Amino acid sequence: MNQNPEDSYALPADCAEPLFNSKFIRVFDLHYAEGKHYYDATRHDAAHLTALQSTEEIRKSGPDAVSCTLIVKIPGEEPRLYLQYEFRYPAGHYLLSVPAGLIDPEDRGTEAPLIRTAVREIREETGILLTEKDRVFPINPFVFSTPGMTDESNGLVCAVAELEDLSCLNHKGAVGSEKFSGYRLLTKKDAMELIERGADEYGMYYPVYTLLSLLYFVSGMWERNA
Repeated sequence: MNQNPEDSYALPADCAEPLFNSKFIRVFDLHYAEGKHYYDATRHDAAHLTALQSTEEIRKSGPDAVSCTLIVKIPGEEPRLYLQYEFRYPAGHYLLSVPAGLIDPEDRGTEAPLIRTAVREIREETGILLTEKDRVFPINPFVFSTPGMTDESNGLVCAVAELEDLSCLNHKGAVGSEKFSGYRLLTKKDAMELIERGADEYGMYYPVYTLLSLLYFVSGMWERNA
């Protein structure tokens, strides 16, 4: 008989042994049973580990970051999906990615932390300053990145930017370790080809959040979310 997921419970606090601690990442050994170990790479401290939280606590906690599906509309042209080449250090390559960034502590106390973060990250990474004429809305409030290795999570946001032209596009707002190498504006046909090919024009694979944005764009769901 399958267990009801609602019957699941958080691990006791003493089951999480810290193994590594730094400013940006931590590693815990989760002793989920006698003699059994599972390793968790996380941005959270011991007091906020997802593995130690109840379902309700997870719901209230909010995601760690936001990933954005950015759609650009120019007068007289068909809508295009914006993707950019960002250097991903663990992969050692520039990967075709979506605008994204961590939710800052000061964002969490606001009425719409996902939207606020998305607007900021889009401005910093693309040069687009979203205004009241543009649409910005959540696609999904909380998705786990890969719960087999980390408890990191993202909120998914869509932004539809109404631009007069493309002169504002740039990567001048890059901060810290961020490195970019140009952008791509994909029509629906381009996006379908990229989905089917499973790799970019250089033959390199792309992140799962890129695939999610491609699928969301070609599905047309963004047009129904006014």
